[in-house]
Amino acid sequence: MGGPVFDLSDRAKEYQDKLLAFMDEHIYPAEAVYAAQMAESGDAHFHPPVIEELKTEAKKRGLWNLFHPHPAWGPGLTNLEYAPLAEIMGRSAHLAPEATNCNAPDTGNMEVLTLFGTEEHKEKWLKPLLAGEIASAFAMTEPAVASSDASNIQLRMVADGDDYVLNGRKWWTSNALHPHCKVLIVMGKTDPDGPAFRQQSMMVVPLDTPGVTVLRGLPVFGYQDREGHAEVLFENVRVPRTALLAGEGDGFMISQARLGPGRIHHCMRSIGMAERALDLMIDRAQSRTTFGAPVADRANIQDWIAEARIEIDMARLLTLKAAHLMDTVGNKQARTEIAAIKVAAPEVALKVVDRAIQVHGGAGVSDDFPLASMYAHLRTLRLADGPDEVHKRTIARRELRRRETERGER
Repeated sequence: MGGPVFDLSDRAKEYQDKLLAFMDEHIYPAEAVYAAQMAESGDAHFHPPVIEELKTEAKKRGLWNLFHPHPAWGPGLTNLEYAPLAEIMGRSAHLAPEATNCNAPDTGNMEVLTLFGTEEHKEKWLKPLLAGEIASAFAMTEPAVASSDASNIQLRMVADGDDYVLNGRKWWTSNALHPHCKVLIVMGKTDPDGPAFRQQSMMVVPLDTPGVTVLRGLPVFGYQDREGHAEVLFENVRVPRTALLAGEGDGFMISQARLGPGRIHHCMRSIGMAERALDLMIDRAQSRTTFGAPVADRANIQDWIAEARIEIDMARLLTLKAAHLMDTVGNKQARTEIAAIKVAAPEVALKVVDRAIQVHGGAGVSDDFPLASMYAHLRTLRLADGPDEVHKRTIARRELRRRETERGER
């Protein structure tokens, strides 16, 4: 991993040291065990025993709920303190985040329940999530509309006496096929005639509520991710009014509170993937010979290695800047930087992974190395939490307004 570019607190450095040791002593050795248990099960959504063993070890080492910024529920790390930890976890993204209870979408859902949940929500759902006893999913994207504009969302939430009745269809509901998934946070429309960004609300919906049907798991470039990305049908799903998070019309407000930290986590995990891909590329280039010379001696390979180091460090610096601004001036003031890292980090990581695949040859697109899976995950990340184009639009509009303001002041 590249050197630090921000001074970190002593506690952040201590967590880094503990997490790096956990990765070396338990996570990396468990990767082969995980693969064998998954293969033996024959079930793409199997929950392998090694995950629970890793969770037990992480708890023992105090590496649990590191993401949670609220001291009552976690260690209370700032975004800047947590960001390097997310990067370390990203080096084994299918194991380390879940082993430490820092995996999406549970992290975002736990923050939402912390900030906006009732005492009943916290007792019934937040506490078991924080303990790693259950999993959760977030149902927002829909197949029938362009969900990059979330105001298009059509799932209806109609008040009926003491209840709401939900009707609609969602997809890419990640985690819904996890065997431990028990609850959904669902975004839909409570007021289709209201102002564009006050029509939507969020509700807590147990997965076993009558009328909730998981139709299928969606593959990602042919992969069925273990947690699953489900298409979910809601047919006359009745939930009590107490299922509402915050208030009617607060769906967009909640989503912004959820997505800021989540994007930092995704971006730093992406950088962690890029760092591991770079290591794999270097190891492969140094261990293979073509046309009488080590692959690592080829000028183009050395260019790729140098460019990877430059671009990874640039992306890391931008991400840490965004984290610092979120901590010091708030998510709203850091909006440009948050949007920028969501574009930059997956792009950089994809480029590094792609070149690592090229150096590995046929092995790079196999399952013998993690590169193909990394590529599929990172390419998907350019769509998740808003596609690149939406974030670029945000940046451009803020830049245009900035110049208009500056010209007006002269």
